[in-house]
Amino acid sequence: MEADADTDAEDSAVERDWTDGHVERWLPVLPDLDPDVEGAVTRMKLVTSHLRKIREQSLVDFGLQRHEFDTLHALAGRGGRAAPSELAADLDLAPASVTGRLDALEARGHVRRTHSTADRRRIDVELTDAGRATWLGAMDVLGHEEYRLLGTLDAEERRHLSDLLRRVMVVAEAD
Repeated sequence: MEADADTDAEDSAVERDWTDGHVERWLPVLPDLDPDVEGAVTRMKLVTSHLRKIREQSLVDFGLQRHEFDTLHALAGRGGRAAPSELAADLDLAPASVTGRLDALEARGHVRRTHSTADRRRIDVELTDAGRATWLGAMDVLGHEEYRLLGTLDAEERRHLSDLLRRVMVVAEAD
């Protein structure tokens, strides 16, 4: 009986969120609804939506269009130097589309094009200090929000959450 009292006290100490009310509203309408599945899926969608809004605001704050950020991100992911064809592959774009992006980013001082040291016929794209600072600034805004949200969990809980989501994603990726 004492264990039940402890569980009840723990349950009442858990803060409620918007999703709790959402699930309660739908249970009478859909009696077979699994509240844990609905709660988890709804919360994942809401967290994703929240982070998307933060990311979009950070792009505005740093004067970047989404495609510009994606290009800087792809370039940074290659150590700050890549051939346009490598960026096109990373971004799943036609080379001509990457050329247009690079033109705009170069005009803003975020990237520079140079002849490759390995093959003078090849052009390399380099992330400039200004481009790296802009990319990092936009990344930091989102990173801080991710850490703020997941900072409510301790390291073991974060690892457990990541492991659980991995199991879900393995099934999703199998399709």
